[in-house]
Amino acid sequence: MNSSEPKTKEVKSEKEVKSFFTFFLTALLGATVNFISQIIYRKFFNFDTSVLLGYLTATVVSFMPTKNYAFSAKATGNTGREMVKFLAIALVAWGVQVGVAVATLQWVANPHFPTASLFWREKTSHVVGMGFSFLANYFGHKLLTFRSTGMYERFWPRPNRSTE
Repeated sequence: MNSSEPKTKEVKSEKEVKSFFTFFLTALLGATVNFISQIIYRKFFNFDTSVLLGYLTATVVSFMPTKNYAFSAKATGNTGREMVKFLAIALVAWGVQVGVAVATLQWVANPHFPTASLFWREKTSHVVGMGFSFLANYFGHKLLTFRSTGMYERFWPRPNRSTE
């Protein structure tokens, strides 16, 4: 009994590391899309709006890789349900990203680095917001969605399946 406990903990730890690494890779895809698209959107919109649109673009692009690889949710067979959960977490992380990016620009970058170009102050602030958004996404998905917490099922139960 005791000899299997450490092995079980090792397997669980390996799964956690793999899950985080896979999530990091899918987040890197989303971050790249977010970063590049925000620069493009900034040519047409103000900073706040360009951060919002960059995040939304990255959310659309990264849904399937996150669902299929980062949390192994492809086996659920219910993409619509997974999309609702993904978007709920994305909404929270969007608020975190935009809020932190704007606050960093206003309260840190502008007052403390006024001689830096506006482009670099905005990019640095955007990256800080993306970092906090990454954490919000990771912990949100880990705690509330693709893991079996039962929270989602309390509100929208799955159809009964026969047990044999």
